[in-house]
Amino acid sequence: MIDVVLADDHPVVRAGLRSVLDGEPDLRVVAETGTAEELVAWTAAHRADVVLLDLRFGPGRMSGAEATAVLTRRGGPAVLVVTTYGSDADILAAVEAGATGYLLKDAPTDDLVRAVRAAAAGRVTLGPAVQERLLGRVRSPQLALTSRELDVLRLVAAGRSNDEIARELYVSRATVKTHLAHLYDKLGVTSRTRAVAVARERGVLAV
Repeated sequence: MIDVVLADDHPVVRAGLRSVLDGEPDLRVVAETGTAEELVAWTAAHRADVVLLDLRFGPGRMSGAEATAVLTRRGGPAVLVVTTYGSDADILAAVEAGATGYLLKDAPTDDLVRAVRAAAAGRVTLGPAVQERLLGRVRSPQLALTSRELDVLRLVAAGRSNDEIARELYVSRATVKTHLAHLYDKLGVTSRTRAVAVARERGVLAV
């Protein structure tokens, strides 16, 4: 029997996932959490095989990628991200944190069930849309922003100034400017506004 934990801040989503998984003879949902913090606490005291994890839990909350990193460091359960967010930045953050799989919430239920079994067996499963995104990064390396460049870009999109970005990332203002120059070059733009717009158009940055 594969024991699964659901971590999503929407009760209706959790109910839908539970209905699908509990209908399978070899899968059972053993816990639900509404925040990533609750998930991290639960897994510290209990055992599970797979976590189905959303990426965002609201302002000020631990993200799914951050929770994934914690679970990975602990050698905890396999993490299968199930989310509505499919931008390059979201996918990259989850994969770098150690996620075993990544599916969008509109994936067919059969794909979800197969992905859970694959995660429990230690196999990687990426939904078709996610595979397409990652393949696009390989084919267009000029758009493959580094993690730090993505951090800078997200803060630019949030309206932060160079000085504010430098303080939040604990780097110098000159380093921020260097990252911005690389961003502009990779995205083919000359301004902060266009960098954010183009990044969103191309799926590099979440809308």
